[in-house]
Amino acid sequence: MKLRIIALLCGLWLAAPLRADEGMWIPLLLEALESEMQAMGMKMSAEDIYSVNRSSLKDAVVRFGGGCTGELVSGEGLLFTNHHCGFGQIQRHSTLERDYLKNGFWAMNRSEELPNPGLTVTFIVRIEDVTKQILEGVTPGMPEADRGRIVQANIKRVGDAAVAGTHYKAEIRAFYYGNEYYLFITEVFRDVRLVGAPPSSIGNFGGESDNWVWPRHTGDFSVFRIYSGPDGKPADYSPANIPLKPRHFFPISLDGVEEGDFTMVFGFPGRTQEYLTSYAVDLVQQVQDPARIALRNQILQVYWREMRASDRLRLLYANKDKGLSNAYKKWKGEVRGLKLADAVARKQAAEAEFTKRLQANPDWQAAYGGLLPAFASTYEAFRPLVLRAEYFNEGGTGIEAVDFALQQFRLVEGYADASAADQAASVERLRKAGQAFFREYDAPIDEAVMVNIFRAYETGLPAAYTPAVIRAVRARYGGSYELYAREAFSRSFFTDSIRYQSSLAAFDPARWKSDPIYQLMMGLVTDYFEFMPQYERLNAQIDSMQRIYMRGLREVFSETRFYPDANSTLRVTFGKNEGMRPADAVVYQPYTTIDGIIAKYRPGDYDYDAPAKLLELYEAKDYGPYAENGQLRVAFIASNHTSGGNSGSPVIDAEGRLIGINFDRNWEGTMSDINYDVRQCRNISVDIRYVLFVIDKYAGAGYLLNEMKLIP
Repeated sequence: MKLRIIALLCGLWLAAPLRADEGMWIPLLLEALESEMQAMGMKMSAEDIYSVNRSSLKDAVVRFGGGCTGELVSGEGLLFTNHHCGFGQIQRHSTLERDYLKNGFWAMNRSEELPNPGLTVTFIVRIEDVTKQILEGVTPGMPEADRGRIVQANIKRVGDAAVAGTHYKAEIRAFYYGNEYYLFITEVFRDVRLVGAPPSSIGNFGGESDNWVWPRHTGDFSVFRIYSGPDGKPADYSPANIPLKPRHFFPISLDGVEEGDFTMVFGFPGRTQEYLTSYAVDLVQQVQDPARIALRNQILQVYWREMRASDRLRLLYANKDKGLSNAYKKWKGEVRGLKLADAVARKQAAEAEFTKRLQANPDWQAAYGGLLPAFASTYEAFRPLVLRAEYFNEGGTGIEAVDFALQQFRLVEGYADASAADQAASVERLRKAGQAFFREYDAPIDEAVMVNIFRAYETGLPAAYTPAVIRAVRARYGGSYELYAREAFSRSFFTDSIRYQSSLAAFDPARWKSDPIYQLMMGLVTDYFEFMPQYERLNAQIDSMQRIYMRGLREVFSETRFYPDANSTLRVTFGKNEGMRPADAVVYQPYTTIDGIIAKYRPGDYDYDAPAKLLELYEAKDYGPYAENGQLRVAFIASNHTSGGNSGSPVIDAEGRLIGINFDRNWEGTMSDINYDVRQCRNISVDIRYVLFVIDKYAGAGYLLNEMKLIP
C-alpha cells in the first residue's frame, strides 16, 4: 500500500499524490519514520539502520573519495562503488599498453591489487545534534558578519573537543540553511586499492548517449578494498597493512527486486535546494543553467571530436570529459524537467499560500512579511551578475591554460615580497604543479577550446558584460580568435611543459606577467573582481533571507515535516521499485535485461560496442545462478529521492540486503535537486546480480564471491 504523508506546504510544493518517497533523512532521526517505512514493506527497525551501540547498516556505508558513496560487501574490506566513481583511479593506472579503461582490470589475488595514493574512504562513527552549542551567542537581528564569526568559532571549538585524544575527525554541517547543526564523527581510511573494474564497454555501456536516461543497460560498478594498519586503524599505504575488518558488511540477495518492493538508498547525496523561492528557480531555469550548457557544449565538442580520433587523447582526457559531460547533460535535463513540472508556477502557488497565512497572523506578518518582496528585488539585481560569473567559471577558466595560470596567481604576485626560502619553496611548488598539469594536457585541444569560448562570449553575453581583454583581442586581431590563440599558445609558458619548466630555472615573475596566457587570465580576473563584490553582497543577502524563510516555512506550516536539503552528509531515502509513464503512450518498465544490450550493440561504436566474451555468454545463455526465469537483469528503477553523491550508494531491500548499486537518475527527473516530483523522478541502479555475473562469468574473478555473503 502506498502511504500518504503530509508533504510540503499542504501539497502546493507537490502537485502529485503525497507520498513517503520524497526526502533525504538524517539516519539519527529515523525512529520518527520507522512505522511508515515498515508499512511500505521494510522488515527492519530504525536501530538496525543506524546505531551507535551496536553494528548497523551505517557501518557498511562510506563516502568514497570526495563525492561518491561505496558499500562494504565482505568481512575483508571489499567495497563496491560505481565505475564512474572509480574512473579516475582506473584511468591513472591505464596506459596504451595496459588500457584498463578499454579492457578492464581484475586482480586475481591480493598482491595484484593496485594502490591509489590520495584516495580515501570515510565511515560515520556517530551523529549528534549540536545546534544549541553552535548557535550559542547568536542573537536575533545581529549583523550577518558577526553571526558568521560566532558560528565558525563555535564549530571549531565543538569539533575539536569532540575528537580530542582520538584518531577520529569531526565534521559539523549546517542544516535547514543554518537553523540547525549536526556533528559527524568520522573515521578516514587512506589505503584503498583497486581490485577490479569491467571494461568501459560494460561499465560505461551507452556512454553519453544513454547518460541520465532510462532504459539503461550499464554495468556501472568497480571493486576496491580498504586496508588498515595491523592495529585495525587508518594508515598510509604499506605492504604490511591488512584488509579492513568492518563492523558490518552487506549480505547480497540473489532474489532480486520486483515491482512494488520496498527499496532504500543509503549514501552521501551532494546538494539539493528543494526550498528555493520561485525567483531562484526561475534564475536557474532561464539564466544559470542555459549559460552553463552553452559554455560546456563549446568545450565538449572539441573533446569529443579529438578523443574519438585518437586513443592517446581518449585516455588523456577521459576523466575530464566524464566530469564535464555528466554535469552538462544533467543541466539540460534539469531545465527540461523544471519546465515539464511547471516548477516556477508551483513555487508561486506555494508562496501565495505562505503570504495568505502570514496575513492571518500579525506576528508572522511582522517576522516574515517582507521576505518575498525582498527576494524579488534582490534576484532581479542578481541575475546579470550570475550570468557574468558563469561565463568566468565555465568559460574563461574552462580554458585549461588560463585556469592553470590562475592557480599560480598568488605565488607569482606575492613572489617579490617573500623571503628567499619562501621564494625557493614557491618555485618548487610551481615545478610540481607543472608536472601534474602537463601529465594530462594537450595544447591543441585547449587552443581549439579557447577559440570556441571566445566565440561564446561574443554571442552569449551582452557587449557591456564582455570582459575588456576579450574586446581588445577582437579589435586587435580583426575578430580572428584563431590567430590570437595560435600566437598565444606558441609563446606561453602555460601551454608547453618544456617552456614552463625552463622558465623556472631562473624564475622571473615579471617575465611570467608578460606571458600572453597570464595576461589573458589577469584580464578575466580583473573583470571578475569588478562585479564580484556586488555578487558576494547579494549572495550573502540571499543566504540570510533563505535561512529566515526556511524558519518561516517550518513555523507557518507546522503541520508539515520538512526534510533537510542534501549537503554531502549521510542520508537515508526510501521508496519502491516501480516504473512510470513519462509521456503520453510512453511506459517505462521497472527493469532492463541483457537483451537490451544486444539490441543496442553496434560493433566498434564509441558508446554501444560490447566485449566479445559478453556476447558469447549471451549466445550460450550462460548466466550462472544470476538469471531469473532465463533472463539476466541489468538495471532497475525505483522512487528513491537521490542526488549527486549518491553515485555508488547501496540499494537495500526490506531485510537489509544489497540488491543494487545506485548510479543515475532518469532524464525527466534530473530536476529533482530543486523540485522533486514522484511522477517524473526515478533513481537508476545496476542489479547486483549483473555485477556478480560480470565478476564471476565474464571476468573469471569468482574467487571474490567466496568472501561475500550471498543469500540465495
